[in-house]
Amino acid sequence: MLRRCTLGESYRRLVLRAAPDRPRPRLRPRPLGAGASLVYLSATALWLLAARPPALPWLGLAALAVAAAGLYLPGLANQISLGRAYLAGPALGLGATRALLPLALVILLAAATDLADGFAARRWEKPTRLGGALDPVVDGLLFGSAGVGLALAALYPLWLAVVVILRYLLPALGGGLLLLFGRQPVLKHTPAGQASTAAIALLLIGLAAWVALGRDARWLLLAAEVVIPLSAAAALLNLAWVNRSALSAGPVHG
Repeated sequence: MLRRCTLGESYRRLVLRAAPDRPRPRLRPRPLGAGASLVYLSATALWLLAARPPALPWLGLAALAVAAAGLYLPGLANQISLGRAYLAGPALGLGATRALLPLALVILLAAATDLADGFAARRWEKPTRLGGALDPVVDGLLFGSAGVGLALAALYPLWLAVVVILRYLLPALGGGLLLLFGRQPVLKHTPAGQASTAAIALLLIGLAAWVALGRDARWLLLAAEVVIPLSAAAALLNLAWVNRSALSAGPVHG
């Protein structure tokens, strides 16, 4: 018995020694990422030159940072999702300068990309963990920027803009911490999360359009102050429930 164990251990060591090391994946720019970054940067540059928004250099640098990340991002669906990060700058600038109808159109365009990336993932690719992680990040950038822009124009409470940012920031931080501790978070849309995103988008669009038309939007703002925090809390609770196994499990080794 002792000899068998010894021979078995020797064989295992020999196999492990002879096995070639697996090559680590190399991070390289992707042709699709380069093309999408060029298109997005060109559109952003045209808007910056035409609108001359406040903090123009910072908005340009932010767009360059997004483009640098987009170079390495795989998949058409993810590139479509990243479009919402580029729209965050215009949303901030338009809100701060009270260009409210264009702001409403920007948020509508962002909502269209949210539908388009899901269609692209199902039709030509398959939903991935990366896509599930990217969505809340770009949604938070877009809606948070729109809220902060409106708050700078005194049309939106700053605390509500902070709630919108935390609605998307907390899941991103939570998922990162779970991965850091060796757990596997569930990265997917939840019913409450989708309802929360729809409510935020519709209320931002409605508020911007209603004020632009010269109407009294106090009732719409009151609705936003009630619906957005409640829907954000429901989204976070739903996400915590979906991830209850990852939250309670021990770290995964290997």
